[in-house]
Amino acid sequence: MVKDSRQGSLPPGLPDDALHHAASVLHSAALRLLRRARTADVEMDLDGPRASLLSVLVFRGPLPVTRLAAIEQVSPPAITKLVGALERSGLAERRRSPEDRRVVFVAATAAGRELLERGRAARVALIADILAGLTVEELRAVGGAADTLGAALATRPPGSS
Repeated sequence: MVKDSRQGSLPPGLPDDALHHAASVLHSAALRLLRRARTADVEMDLDGPRASLLSVLVFRGPLPVTRLAAIEQVSPPAITKLVGALERSGLAERRRSPEDRRVVFVAATAAGRELLERGRAARVALIADILAGLTVEELRAVGGAADTLGAALATRPPGSS
């Protein structure tokens, strides 16, 4: 395997400390892992934005269009276009709120949930193949690091310092 010569270096202007080196290595590894995992998404026949939106709908449940736009960090017209594409594919549906008829919720359909779960299973299998050569101790370290990172992400919303 060819090692990227920039992998150990930091972008200009960042402190040369353990925190920023760890962040740099994680950044590089995460990009490579996501690129590789994305190859399993070909079977889903969804582009990145539609797959991301469907994932939010499946794992977070029905949400108002305005909340979806905020989560996906896109404009309301952009999220409306994405929701429309998922609807036309039979993967999502809009529902009016029973409490406030002005509010429209978007939910994944059964077909949307099934498609996303198949895609997730394919990505997990691909990542498992990547990890297959690791020792039990290395797998525990990767799992522990992933748990720690997941907890940090859950407690720090995007844009917080």
